[in-house]
Amino acid sequence: MKNLDLLEQWYKKVCVPDFIESDPVQFAHRYKKRQDIEIAAFLSATIAWGRRDIILKSAEKMFALMGKSPFDYIMSGEYKKLKGSRPCKCIHRTFFENDLKYFCRGFAHCYIKYGNLENLFESQKIINHGGTQSNKNINYYIWNGINLFRNEMAIANKGEYSIHIANPGTEEKNGSACKRLNLALRWLIRPGPVDLGLWKKIKPSALYIPLDVHVARSARKLKLLKRNSNDKKAVIELTENLRIFDSQDPVKYDFALFGAG
Repeated sequence: MKNLDLLEQWYKKVCVPDFIESDPVQFAHRYKKRQDIEIAAFLSATIAWGRRDIILKSAEKMFALMGKSPFDYIMSGEYKKLKGSRPCKCIHRTFFENDLKYFCRGFAHCYIKYGNLENLFESQKIINHGGTQSNKNINYYIWNGINLFRNEMAIANKGEYSIHIANPGTEEKNGSACKRLNLALRWLIRPGPVDLGLWKKIKPSALYIPLDVHVARSARKLKLLKRNSNDKKAVIELTENLRIFDSQDPVKYDFALFGAG
């Protein structure tokens, strides 16, 4: 149980309210309206790579463009004023105004079709196999939800898939770890103090860990991850091992592995 004690120690040290001010999750915490929180979570997570101070500056710039309510900005069509192709202004590294426009167009489509983004992901919760849900697929619907989100965003953009929305593949075919999408889902589904616990239809037990190089490195040192590649199979392997420690909330240890790294 040495690993469990270490993980619990780091979890309690890192998962505290003070963590919010230095993390991109702060942007989702700024809003009260459900749709604004969802949009802020997905957009903040989408640009969450690189130096953290630069990520925060980039996110400030992005949300300044969207005014007081990202949802109102999108549904009113204000985003159409953004340039749709390059050259256009850079928001964060390889994420430009045309990429933001892509996301806005996709969000508008998803809200019109599903009402909110939780409904989109929750629609994949029951995988019908002759009227019953197979044990194999009890938690896999999160990956199916990511695939559906990716496809709906493409539908809204004339079939174009964005490089900023990772492809998880299928049950049969391995794909990306989808670190940033799993991060947004962690923020929206897990309870506080750092995460928001906004979504109630999907339980924390269904989540998969947002795997980046630092978390993966810590996990391998603790022998919680054997796979060398940081892909979807590695995410599943690590999350299943973390379920042994806490089956109801395995992704809480994302904080611990991040802190230990």
